[in-house]
Amino acid sequence: MDLSAQEVIDGILSKQATETPSDSVKLEELLDLELPKWFDEKKYNQGRRFYWDNCFSLTTSMLMGLLAVLAVPSILNILISSRRSSSQYTSYKRYLSTILHTNSWFESELKPGTTSWKSLYTVRSRHLKAGLAAKLQGLGMVSQRDLALTQFGFIGFSILKPDKLGVRQIQEFDWDVYCHTWAVIGHMIGLQDRYNLCRRNVEETRQVCQAILDRVYTPCLENVPEYFEHMARVLLESMWCINPTINVESALYAVKQLADVPGYIYTEADRIELQRRIREKLKGKPIDSGVDSRELISAPAVAGLPARAPRLLHLRDYETIDQAPEYSSLPFWSKYNLNLTYLVMFFHTTFLGRIYFKLNYLYSLWLMKYCPYLAFFKFGIRNSFVNIFKEDPTDDTKPKPNSEYNKPKPPETWFRIILGAFW
Repeated sequence: MDLSAQEVIDGILSKQATETPSDSVKLEELLDLELPKWFDEKKYNQGRRFYWDNCFSLTTSMLMGLLAVLAVPSILNILISSRRSSSQYTSYKRYLSTILHTNSWFESELKPGTTSWKSLYTVRSRHLKAGLAAKLQGLGMVSQRDLALTQFGFIGFSILKPDKLGVRQIQEFDWDVYCHTWAVIGHMIGLQDRYNLCRRNVEETRQVCQAILDRVYTPCLENVPEYFEHMARVLLESMWCINPTINVESALYAVKQLADVPGYIYTEADRIELQRRIREKLKGKPIDSGVDSRELISAPAVAGLPARAPRLLHLRDYETIDQAPEYSSLPFWSKYNLNLTYLVMFFHTTFLGRIYFKLNYLYSLWLMKYCPYLAFFKFGIRNSFVNIFKEDPTDDTKPKPNSEYNKPKPPETWFRIILGAFW
């Protein structure tokens, strides 16, 4: 953990990271896990406490992170090839399992024999199996870079955008110990220290995460790979059975806004900053000239993104948030859901808000484990329960291309808006 933040960034984005498998051992040799030499039990448990202080907003951050991870071509290809998340049913089983695995890491101490220890062993062995299967299909492997980019999905947005997610440091050094907890988790699932996003303190971790956001996630979400739309929408639609407040369109907008994709704005500060950047790029050109959105972001540091025509941003389109093309195209109830989400996150920053939403989340977690009643109606009672130590099911559902979801939509009528309130 003695590398500088820049050395870690360079390592993750290097060719070597893409050619180094997620694990250095064979599946049959993965007999047990070992704690890292730098493991600090006190810090690790303090990080667990910080998670439960902010469990509602940190879990929301992780959901946004999972959506973002689907925009990385190498990871998306592995997920599609696994056939475990291309339909609503398989996606429900896979991502509910992911939620329960993640919570298990914070519910119990990290010691041999505990649920968290068994869970991390299970996750690591599944990465090994997925990598072997992908290699046999000629799709590459699960690499160290893939592990690092997935780690960003769990911690990146909360580290970089805590205010937008309603996360608050409650005690001194909370962020530092939370980073330590995730550094340990990363190590336990096979991430080598030189590629671990979580460093010695939150400042270094934030530098690494910001670089990964700028050079990977912003360009990937600006120009998503083929089948992203299908896999992301199936994830959100399946998670509706866990959280019925999820709205597909508003969630996709929110993740792009969190990832700083040009044009996806929500606050007045976002709008003003976007207009400033557009003016800067115009450099004396006519005011009606458009600016290619790619001029406002870094070139992608990952391969596999599709070629596409320029997406032009015009200064006049961002005089108000309501007339911004990306925001104005949202359906009425998606705008409502987006607005409500920001109000919820603001309330979560208060003492009473944290208590209320923590209790709400703990109740939801109990339902996920023992009574996922909304899923009963969709998948049947027996199929709705998840055993995190049992392999997720597969099916042969083929993901639809992005073009199927990007077709022009008919104008909303008041009848459809009213119907949307109930269905």
